[in-house]
Amino acid sequence: MVSDKGDETIQFDEQPGSKEKLNVRIDYLMGAEDVDRVAKLVREGNIMLLKIKDLQKKDIGLLQSTVQKLKRICSQSGWDVVGLEDGYLVVTPQFAKIER
Repeated sequence: MVSDKGDETIQFDEQPGSKEKLNVRIDYLMGAEDVDRVAKLVREGNIMLLKIKDLQKKDIGLLQSTVQKLKRICSQSGWDVVGLEDGYLVVTPQFAKIER
């Protein structure tokens, strides 16, 4: 793969032995009942992009408690979680680290 960025060209070597797919799932986080489902998907190796804007508009208190529950599970499991300005949360399993 070659990326041309202005005057700078960066070449990435593809690894022919790597056949494993990385799944990125987009889903909604509508309340505390969704946390267990999201945790199961992350445990299976999925990177989750969670839409939280609807919950944020509906009930900010429920959003805060739901996010705290998700953060606790992430901390206990060694996962990473970060909120984005656009009303999304990103949750990654242990093998993926979010650079801040």
